[in-house]
Amino acid sequence: MSDADLPQRDQGTPVREPRPKKRDVNGWIILDKPVQETSTHAVAVVKRALQAKKAGHAGTLDPLASGLLPIAMGEATKTVPFVMDGRKAYRFTVTWGAETATDDAEGEVIRTSVARPARDAIEAMLPRFTGTVLQVPPKFSAIKIAGERAYDLARDGEDVVLEARPVEIDSLRLVAHDDDTATFEAECGKGTYVRALARDFGRLLGCFGHVTALRRTRVGPFTEAHATPLSAFEPGGLSGDDLAALLTPVDRALSEIPSLSISRNDAGRLQRGQSCLLRGADAPIELEAVAVFCQGQLVAIGEVLHGELHPRRVFHLGS
Repeated sequence: MSDADLPQRDQGTPVREPRPKKRDVNGWIILDKPVQETSTHAVAVVKRALQAKKAGHAGTLDPLASGLLPIAMGEATKTVPFVMDGRKAYRFTVTWGAETATDDAEGEVIRTSVARPARDAIEAMLPRFTGTVLQVPPKFSAIKIAGERAYDLARDGEDVVLEARPVEIDSLRLVAHDDDTATFEAECGKGTYVRALARDFGRLLGCFGHVTALRRTRVGPFTEAHATPLSAFEPGGLSGDDLAALLTPVDRALSEIPSLSISRNDAGRLQRGQSCLLRGADAPIELEAVAVFCQGQLVAIGEVLHGELHPRRVFHLGS
């Protein structure tokens, strides 16, 4: 057969490069998400840079917010609920004089005031928002009403009515103040909306207010000291071993629950989905959640019932 008889490739059709092969990547990436970036896109950027098979985040961060977005890779996705249930910390700025439909700078202004609060009045108000407080979530939130997201109903012009619910706010501090703005630091539990705090601050002080800057500084066991900017994962950023070095071990997400060590035989039982009896004078009798290790390797998340350890999530992290 001559060259003329061979099939000719269309010179106008670009040749597609083969897609990089996905691989097993296990651990946490503690991302410092920039403003104007969605959490979903940020996860996609990290997943692509690491060529990872599986990834997910531990709690959405709004596009207008910056800060910690913990991203679980591979087996770490099994620990996401423990991070999401952890305490969180925020630094946020409230601008006085206007309340918006979304309680942030994106929404339409619905109320205005020429009044501005004095520093003493702001500080005197803070104890009323500390501890267990009832909070009405923003209408533009991801809470579901009859199967529909509240923000979808609000965007469609429907009258969204959300019930007040208890949230835990461990601390609130005023860290900066001028005539038109105030900046706060808050530590709180799951389900607390900072935007709702700004709205309620403004109403109580009689001047209205909305969030104009928001940064998450802690999620569960992860803090800003662990964070890596998104640019490290974008083209021109880090690669290879430098990216791999950013992974935080899977078990770091479980640092706020009890842990125990077991034998290799018992580890084998757990990984086959079987329970095992705990022996020894110090063995726990009842534990709702426990991180289980064998020779320093995370084996499972388990529950102890009447001195018997039952596996709830099993890990396959290799040697």
